[in-house]
Amino acid sequence: MTTAQYNQCVDAYADGVYRFILKNIRDEEKARDIVQDSFEKMWLKVDTISEEKARSYLFTTAYHTMIDTIRRDSRHTEFDEGAVRDSGYTDEYSDLKEVLNKAVSRLPDIQRSVIMLRDYEGYSYQEIGEITGLNESQVKVYIYRARVFLKNYIRRLDVVV
Repeated sequence: MTTAQYNQCVDAYADGVYRFILKNIRDEEKARDIVQDSFEKMWLKVDTISEEKARSYLFTTAYHTMIDTIRRDSRHTEFDEGAVRDSGYTDEYSDLKEVLNKAVSRLPDIQRSVIMLRDYEGYSYQEIGEITGLNESQVKVYIYRARVFLKNYIRRLDVVV
């Protein structure tokens, strides 16, 4: 891959990678750092990556970097998360998008990741398997379970009204 092709990849994929990471971890600073780390890793291997595989490489690298960040941060909790959650917001929502975002945030990490890759980013089952390291049938199962959870969560009227 040439420098010009690398720069085209940055222009073409930076926003999509950022949205994917931000939707999963909901922290703008960390999402920017993960995207930057992913592009840095790509730059270090620019000679070995073809332009056709650049998008897949970026999402795979960003996904694994995100998982590493989540694991590292889970070991370093510095405040009482329950106290923060209880102060300042109510469980009553009238906006379906907010309800959906809340429902997605309640999914297990792997289900949230595959549903985001499939429904928000438009990846195929095979591509999601390559990015996450799962086989295609596992990806389908996780997506099915996530969709069932989301459907049941949104169906509950007490959440929507």
